[in-house]
Amino acid sequence: MSGTRELFEPTNPKEVNLYVCGITPYDSPHVGHGRVYVTFDILYRLLRFLGYEVTYVRNFTDVDDKLIARAAKELGDSSQYREIADKYIDVFNKNMEELGCIPPMHEPRVTDHIKEIIAFVGGLIKSGHAYVADGDVYFSIKTFDPYGKLSKRNLDDLLAGARVDVSEKKRDPLDFALWKGEAEGSFWKSPWGYGRPGWHIECSTLARLFLGDQLDIHGGGMDLIFPHHENEIAQSEALLGVTFAPYWVHNAFVRINKEKMSKSKGNFFTLDDIFAETDPMVVRYLYLQHQYRNPLDFDPDQLKEVQKSYEKLIRICAGKTKDVTPEQIIESSSPIIQKMLHFLYDDLNTPGMFGVVFEHAQDIQKDPELKSMVKTILSTILGLSLEPLAKQKVEITPEIKELIKKRDEARKRKDYTTADALRDKLRELGVDVQDPKITDSLPK
Repeated sequence: MSGTRELFEPTNPKEVNLYVCGITPYDSPHVGHGRVYVTFDILYRLLRFLGYEVTYVRNFTDVDDKLIARAAKELGDSSQYREIADKYIDVFNKNMEELGCIPPMHEPRVTDHIKEIIAFVGGLIKSGHAYVADGDVYFSIKTFDPYGKLSKRNLDDLLAGARVDVSEKKRDPLDFALWKGEAEGSFWKSPWGYGRPGWHIECSTLARLFLGDQLDIHGGGMDLIFPHHENEIAQSEALLGVTFAPYWVHNAFVRINKEKMSKSKGNFFTLDDIFAETDPMVVRYLYLQHQYRNPLDFDPDQLKEVQKSYEKLIRICAGKTKDVTPEQIIESSSPIIQKMLHFLYDDLNTPGMFGVVFEHAQDIQKDPELKSMVKTILSTILGLSLEPLAKQKVEITPEIKELIKKRDEARKRKDYTTADALRDKLRELGVDVQDPKITDSLPK
């Protein structure tokens, strides 16, 4: 909330309440969605690794203008938005599993909790923070003095930049909808008439329902800071009178040609499309090569280079390892392990942590205990499978044939330095050369 990095201290010393805004399931998830939820999967894993009891909640906004429009387009009936949500929630869950994300403890759907949303809105009306206007209900910004404290925006500046439509029902241009009035008999009946919830009230209600009046950490993409998270704070703190969440985690955008990846702009790649060509673990590794608060410029062509780096990581951890506990790792005297943990503790600095691994690759490979600890960090906290990737069929080109020939000649000359360099070049081209064992050439 302060806009700075602070030592994390949850309300209860060993318990963490984590709420992350989920998707509106009207289409297949794209690469930007993958980054959001891999980020919070890492946070969830790290907190659990450190011994916290974490209650992780992520919602589905399964009633929305986009869902209604998609139902009309795909099914010819706008009232079948629930069927559209079912379809794309299944796709989302499949993609998250492919990315190695642990499911949250609770994944509530908005449409399952309309009763609680109506009660929350009613409480805001009763307390004077909201008002009814011709079947709609709006939150009154002027009743909440700290408005803008998360985004650091000045209310007067926001008002100066706001436009007011002549037909607007709101008392103030910044007031936002808690309940949207609809035709008689449609959606849900409320004390203010038939209608459906506004977007912001959904998360305030579900966070309170599953986590109580106060959260420890709230998160989502940085595009949610204003107005969504700002409005959540206003609703929750106005009704409950306590700090909504002291810690906020927002990941930066995935960009295409320096522009935010967005379905509205049409410049997006679905996870299904990318997974058809690239192992999901390579995509997860791509996300982790960037600190989550920094933009990620995505180009599908870069995935081949990312895969080479990931395969190098697999080779570093290859071989027999033993089980080690989080306590053994946390208390390890190894400076390499402590450097890795330091980067993870520092706002999930995953690229810094990978730098330590690659810098000390030889040390890790030579020390079985150290390798076991490194592999456990990479698999348990970072969620990387470290399993050999399925090899794609490689066309044996004249260039590859020539490299194989030169390598065979170098081995015959016992010029192993050249042979090893040529082997690495072949691996970069997707060819893994298997040499005969020495015993194969010995007399029987």
